[in-house]
Amino acid sequence: MGTFSSVEEAIEYFKGDKFASESGIELTDLSEDCCVCRMELRPDHLNANGGVMGGAIFTLADFAFAVTANNIHLPTVAQQISINYLNAPKGKILTATAKCRKSGRSSTIINVDIADETGRDIVQFTGTGFKL
Repeated sequence: MGTFSSVEEAIEYFKGDKFASESGIELTDLSEDCCVCRMELRPDHLNANGGVMGGAIFTLADFAFAVTANNIHLPTVAQQISINYLNAPKGKILTATAKCRKSGRSSTIINVDIADETGRDIVQFTGTGFKL
């Protein structure tokens, strides 16, 4: 069993993550070692060229990583992150799926895949979390 007994409990806890909340990120599903988050793209997520700002996409991936890592062990902080931007998003909704690859004594490795509403792969993110 994870730290949070329900997705609602995790949502309540992560209301404290003001940046993710203000970015419009929603936690939609949670299990012991994975979660799903979504973000509806808004005009303030766009860069000067009209594309989605890489930082907005990173924030979605980072939040999904944080939810999964802290559901495995609270508190966990990011120690190392790697992100690959694969494609520009199409449509208005991005979905991040985070899955734990390994949970050890002091660290955890989580992969986050982000897709747009057409199913197109947008980001591949790997994070190492340090368990405090």
